[in-house]
Amino acid sequence: MQDTKLVSKIRFPARPYQLKQVRFIVHNAMRNTDLPPIDIDRVVLAVNEACMNIIQHGYKQNETGEIILEIFKNSEEIVFRLTDFAPPVDKCSIKGRDLKDVRPGGLGVHFICESMDDIKYLHLPEGTGNILEMTKKFSNS
Repeated sequence: MQDTKLVSKIRFPARPYQLKQVRFIVHNAMRNTDLPPIDIDRVVLAVNEACMNIIQHGYKQNETGEIILEIFKNSEEIVFRLTDFAPPVDKCSIKGRDLKDVRPGGLGVHFICESMDDIKYLHLPEGTGNILEMTKKFSNS
């Protein structure tokens, strides 16, 4: 990914009211891609859901938490990197609820997995915090 560039970076309080701005930034970053509008909407939803999961499960709605969103783009793909400073998450514990369990909520992990081509869960080297990298390729070539 030699021509990859940072197209957007924002640090924001881990609060639900911030997600409208996040959705706008993600949608704007998806301009000039060859993805159909439905796929763009799915990517926006996936990033929104990832942020909401950080707010609800990582910070447990602690109002002092922060999230950093970085968006990197090249001619082949776009990468969304979310960094938080919540306690490290056990990757094995991240899973969506059973889809047979029909009720509101709990589908964020499913949306993310269905919308993105690659997902990486990492920990900050300092031991406090998590990094979620989600990649969406622009074509199947």
